[in-house]
Amino acid sequence: MPRRTESSKPKSGGPASRRSPCPVACALDLFGDRWTLLVIRDLFLGKTRFKDFCAAPEGIPTNLLSDRLERLSEGGLISRVPLEGGKRFGYELTKKGEALKPVLLAMMEWGLRWEEGTRADLWNRN
Repeated sequence: MPRRTESSKPKSGGPASRRSPCPVACALDLFGDRWTLLVIRDLFLGKTRFKDFCAAPEGIPTNLLSDRLERLSEGGLISRVPLEGGKRFGYELTKKGEALKPVLLAMMEWGLRWEEGTRADLWNRN
């Protein structure tokens, strides 16, 4: 079986693109890379625009950001919404995406407990 690369990961999240019926594997196919949960984190923190995600301290490359936003949209975790009279657009979490909040909070709590030097000041802004 060929090894799956970053660019060959399933994008849609539908049954045909799943590598197995395992719920952990299916979840990882949607958001299991080093960037996607950070985009979701930023959406929880109120960011909505492409330029806002680019400004995050982790410095996601724009080509990867475009890919992750497309994957999240195809997977039903985010939707594109018009801004400023329809000339521009942003992104917002769907109910499916909002359901990841406890996952992110658990990861934050784990990081605070086990990774020295971590801070949760980003989360305290809301």
